[in-house]
Amino acid sequence: MGTLQTWRKAYGALKDSTKVGLAHVNSDYADLDVAVVKATNHVECPPKERHLRKILVATSTIRPRADVAYCIHALSRRLAKTHSWTVALKILIVIHRLLREGDPTFREELLNFSQRGHILQLSNFKDDSSPIAWDCSAWVRTYALFLEERLECFKILKYDIEAERLPRPGQGQDKGHSRTRDLDSEELLEQLPALQQLLYRLVGCRPEGAAVGNYIIQYALALVLKESFKIYCSVNDGIINLVDKFFEMPRHEAIAALDIYKRAGQQAGNLSDFYELCKGLELARNFQFPVLREPPQSFLTTMEEYIREAPRVVSVPNEPLLQLTYRPEEGPSEDAKSSGDEPEPPPSDDVAVSNVEIAPPASTAPPQNSVDTGDLLGLNYAAPDASSIEESNALALAIIPSESNAAPTFNSAAGQAKDFDPTGWELALVTTPSSNISATNERQLVGLLFFLSFFFVSIHTYMYCPWSFLFVG
Repeated sequence: MGTLQTWRKAYGALKDSTKVGLAHVNSDYADLDVAVVKATNHVECPPKERHLRKILVATSTIRPRADVAYCIHALSRRLAKTHSWTVALKILIVIHRLLREGDPTFREELLNFSQRGHILQLSNFKDDSSPIAWDCSAWVRTYALFLEERLECFKILKYDIEAERLPRPGQGQDKGHSRTRDLDSEELLEQLPALQQLLYRLVGCRPEGAAVGNYIIQYALALVLKESFKIYCSVNDGIINLVDKFFEMPRHEAIAALDIYKRAGQQAGNLSDFYELCKGLELARNFQFPVLREPPQSFLTTMEEYIREAPRVVSVPNEPLLQLTYRPEEGPSEDAKSSGDEPEPPPSDDVAVSNVEIAPPASTAPPQNSVDTGDLLGLNYAAPDASSIEESNALALAIIPSESNAAPTFNSAAGQAKDFDPTGWELALVTTPSSNISATNERQLVGLLFFLSFFFVSIHTYMYCPWSFLFVG
């Protein structure tokens, strides 16, 4: 077993020296590539400070953004190709140190890179070269989850917890506090869950098995332990601020605040256990651990009682929120309009009826013209055969329609009198009958015309053929 481990170390050292030689020859960023390889080599010890300083300078604000992006790409490429837990852990330590001590440009470029590639997602990483490597690989995965959650928390908070400088007790009135102490309710309900999730990932970085006594893991655990103090301080100040605003919250916000309060009590106990484990390690000899106290359960009961009474308290402000749209007010007006429109059809029917009733009198309104049917020559011929001639004369029936056919023609013309203008006066003479002549007068005029034609024919025959009357008998 010892021979196998010695061979693996020798093989790792050979790979590192080969990559350093290739970086000197083929890379445009030779110094940076060499620093990355040497800071993350296979030797089980923390990265050396001189190599870290070169990487910090390469990712500072005085360097172009392209250099910063190349450094992140180099770290990501090396992390994706390695199967050694030592190399993977040292790469994560370098990224963690750059996030804590580097310029904001590195964090910004890392966020941009994480949107395209998943540099910190090592859920499938494992090193099964030995039982020790197996336990250490599990801790590497939890450490990567913590760093990934750290970036997600920064997206929500818009600032870095570790970069926040808390005022000392002498500078303030009572003691220093974090930004969460001054947030409003909406921001508290958004930021506190993110901080609690980050604290959950932090507590998950508890080494187990062979990873507990490993020196390089304890070095990384010390970085995590340092950040736990400010994270807990931010959560604690946020909970104090949340309690102050709790009894002024509406019901839906109070329910979310109660869940945050309950989780804070659970995390206080889990963080206490995590601190007890770290106190027994060599890394914690110089640390001063805070005293954690869980929130009182009596106050939790008071918060639950407030939520049960909250619907009656906030029922008045909640109802107008549902009635901000003016539809309920416009609804009756529309109904009124619709109800007002419903009685309108009867007036329209009345108008239609009145039109129907007025139209026929309009045709009969003009008085009948009294036509003298007497003989123009004083013969007083009554023309008894005029009706029979009218019925037998097809040409007269074709020119002048009968009463049954004239009525619809007259009504249709009356309906089109306002909107219809016939083209041509000849068509108007044929299609539009005279409104001053009734149906009775028409029949009388027809009889008179035939009587006159018969009379003139008789006179003409008598004048030119007087003897023709001799045969009339």
